[in-house]
Amino acid sequence: MTTLSDAVEIGRRDQFLAVVSTGRSDGTIQSSVVNAGVLPDPVSGQDVVAFVTYGPAKLANLRARPQVTVTFRAGFQWVAIEGTALIAGPDDPLAGIDAERLRLLRREVFTAAGGSHDDWDEYDRVMDAERRAVVLVTPVRVYSNRS
Repeated sequence: MTTLSDAVEIGRRDQFLAVVSTGRSDGTIQSSVVNAGVLPDPVSGQDVVAFVTYGPAKLANLRARPQVTVTFRAGFQWVAIEGTALIAGPDDPLAGIDAERLRLLRREVFTAAGGSHDDWDEYDRVMDAERRAVVLVTPVRVYSNRS
């Protein structure tokens, strides 16, 4: 059985790069590459896949249709996580996530996705200026070519 731990293992091998696929209003798929990680949901405590984004198309799609697939790959191995997205950001208030919690959550997601930073104040400034949101994906199905 494939798990989120498998996703972390594969993600770690390629800088936690993942393809995020969302549904457009016309039924087609919009995909992009992000850095993503696995961490406890800040409200439920359940492990989720998370990434930080400012992509207007991706956020608009997720607001209207929260179904999302996140795929980590390294070489020919991959793990896909299908799930439901919640958005926490300056334009997407989420119960239990105030401005300070959002600031810290962005950092947590960044580090879960393998990132580090020499100037966290500058990181916070850029995240605020770009109105970046955190996307939390609660897994519904996890599968891979490793089974």
